[in-house]
Amino acid sequence: QVQLVESGGGLVQPGGSLRLSCAASGSIFSTRPMGWYRQAPGNQREWVATLTQGGGITVYADSVKGRFTISRDNAKNTMYLQMNNLKPEDTAVYYCNVAIANMRLSWGPGTQVTVSS
Repeated sequence: QVQLVESGGGLVQPGGSLRLSCAASGSIFSTRPMGWYRQAPGNQREWVATLTQGGGITVYADSVKGRFTISRDNAKNTMYLQMNNLKPEDTAVYYCNVAIANMRLSWGPGTQVTVSS
């Protein structure tokens, strides 16, 4: 099974930026719609953004629309989430996975994003 590993998180001040990466052990981004998800302490995991396998369509949760951008590099088997104008409520562990529930892979370790002054 393809393995997913997220990276790029960290501590950033409100208004700052981070770019998260999702590295896949195999070629999957061109064959599956992929998504970013996040889970804040005490909350359920929530969907953040989706990128279709063709790469032509992106969809975002209202809470991040206009601030986050999902993209990928098929040659590197890597997907990205550029996060700008970060807010404290963006604090969470961020995960990537297939965007279709019954096609999901095992969840990776996630990457912690903390937005705080």
